[in-house]
Amino acid sequence: MSSVDLTFFGDIQQSLEQEYNRKDEIRVKVRELERTCRKLVATLDLIHSNPIGPVPEITFTEVQQHVKELAALIPDNEFYKYCDLWSRQIQQAIFLVVFKHYLEKEELVQIPAIEEAIGYKVDLDNSMNEFHIQLEDVLHAYISLVNELSRLAINAVTAGDYKRPLRLSSFLARLSAGFQLLNLKNDALRKRFDSIKYDVKKIEEVVYDISLRGLQKDDEDNEQSKKKAKLSHNE
Repeated sequence: MSSVDLTFFGDIQQSLEQEYNRKDEIRVKVRELERTCRKLVATLDLIHSNPIGPVPEITFTEVQQHVKELAALIPDNEFYKYCDLWSRQIQQAIFLVVFKHYLEKEELVQIPAIEEAIGYKVDLDNSMNEFHIQLEDVLHAYISLVNELSRLAINAVTAGDYKRPLRLSSFLARLSAGFQLLNLKNDALRKRFDSIKYDVKKIEEVVYDISLRGLQKDDEDNEQSKKKAKLSHNE
């Protein structure tokens, strides 16, 4: 007479419940991270309503704390088992670092600055088992920067800043050229990379329109007039 050891299924059920509970705990922390990122995005997004104004102030203290709490939930050597649960939110957090840095310095942020802001290392050679930032998430954030700057170029023109689109066009052309050096295997990343050319083209059209209308020259003439008026006033 054959028999079935029900203890075996009981152990499986216990293991499944532990897994469900861990995922629920992870999702709670991911939602907290997402809420914080949305708040920071809303603050940084104010640059679009005033492109010639100061860069909105944001800090990454809360982001670091949420990521640290999230990392504490992941068992050793099980990063890749769960990383899909938070990759989108980590990409958004990195994007905030990338966008803020560009607005302040008009350059692409480097890996060490991202690591400092988020609080964890970027796995550059796919060798880390502990909690880390995936290189693909950094690349996704760079692509999001392209999308955001094409929007900023249009808003800058609306605000009367005709020089910024030229600088943006030059920057994004170089960034796009950098991506073209990569042999991307990730399908999602590849599809998003393909969208870059549309954003670059959009900015090129803005720059062309500025040149066609002579707006850049008008902007330069206005600046020269202001400088002369200031000098005359000082004399």
